[in-house]
Amino acid sequence: MTRLPAAKRREQLLDTATDLFAERGYSKTTTAQLAKAAGVTEPIIYRHFESKRDLFIALIDRTGENTIHTWERELANASNPAERLRTLIGTNPMVTDQGQGVYRVIVQAMTEIDDEQIRIALQRHMAALHAFIAGEVVKAQEAGQVSDRLSPEITGWLLMHLGLGYGILAPVGVPGHARDKNGVSVRQVIETLLLRDS
Repeated sequence: MTRLPAAKRREQLLDTATDLFAERGYSKTTTAQLAKAAGVTEPIIYRHFESKRDLFIALIDRTGENTIHTWERELANASNPAERLRTLIGTNPMVTDQGQGVYRVIVQAMTEIDDEQIRIALQRHMAALHAFIAGEVVKAQEAGQVSDRLSPEITGWLLMHLGLGYGILAPVGVPGHARDKNGVSVRQVIETLLLRDS
């Protein structure tokens, strides 16, 4: 077992947990399995996390933070608020290579909402993503590039609902998913409905 600084060990444990939870699910993964996969002993896990649930919640929180950092990076070069929203609509973390596993864990977490602490972590995660998206809608409305008929809050929720649905359906690989026989995509429809010409 290689000795790592505490912060790096914590990240390593979260990375390992992402893989195992995505593969086996939260309830079927044990701390013994996590320790073995990470190449550590169980007491090392408990040095960083009070419980498997605490580790799971830390993973949910980290996923939200990483998603927002990714969005900020992707939007940095956009020339105006409409382009920022277009980029945001096309940057669904659930279908990226690095996001698929961790968002599989988030979807699984939704099946654990009888656990109040996990439900609260998911609420915090979704609220943070919604606040970011709604903030982008505000900027686009202020620039006159998005209609203000709908509030930024409801527009943000609409985009989250669509993104979540797309993120769940896309990996299934349904033929013709999200595109009609003329090649029009759901993304194009969202942009047409939401954005004014910029």
